[in-house]
Amino acid sequence: MKVLLVDDERLARNELRRLLAAIPGVSIVGEAANPAEARQQIGALKPDLVFLDIQMPGETGLDLLASLEPPVPHVIFTTAHDEFAVQAFELNAVDYLLKPIEPARLAQAVARLAERALPVGTDAETEPVATGRLTAADRVFVREGDRCWFVEVGQIRLLESEGNYTRVHFGPEHPLLFRSLNAMEERLDPAVFFRANRQQIINLRWIDKIEPWFSGGLALALKGGDRVEISRRKALEFRTRLSL
Repeated sequence: MKVLLVDDERLARNELRRLLAAIPGVSIVGEAANPAEARQQIGALKPDLVFLDIQMPGETGLDLLASLEPPVPHVIFTTAHDEFAVQAFELNAVDYLLKPIEPARLAQAVARLAERALPVGTDAETEPVATGRLTAADRVFVREGDRCWFVEVGQIRLLESEGNYTRVHFGPEHPLLFRSLNAMEERLDPAVFFRANRQQIINLRWIDKIEPWFSGGLALALKGGDRVEISRRKALEFRTRLSL
């Protein structure tokens, strides 16, 4: 994977270069200190992926990405500011990493891109493929109508099925997303999230109280006031998971 680094701070480019050296398959083909240089480098080097800062002299990284003509390389934004996340994802950014960049978070972002670019027909038994699971530390972009949030996965305490939609509970918010609960479950870390019943997935770290329930089931109270019932069958799995 050919990578271009774009950041007006030399130390930031050096640090990113150091972190990327630990990720197999990544080849850094160039650097740029501003959007004008980056535009030339993209045209000449044809990188697969650009790590792009946002606030730089002349233009922003957002301006640069919006101005590129197809084919546009994949872009992962690297910035110290979280207020541009909505604009970044509207421009189809692959990811949005906040400085200082965590090595594990960087590796996950690159792995997801590699998985997306995996050729059709690759033998899954012989080729290692990233699972695409989200960790509790990952941040995801959530949108409902005109409202948007940039949410840490670990702050999601409950997901509830509403037909082909899923209602996601975090803080005081509970937006409805056009994605099934089954699809959401496939992306969540099973060490953190548990399918309590057909309609609900809970974050195990948000459990406040556990009580016996009807016919050997369990009733859970989550921090935040939500209440979830677990059937007898699922209660056995739940007890095993928590070593109760």
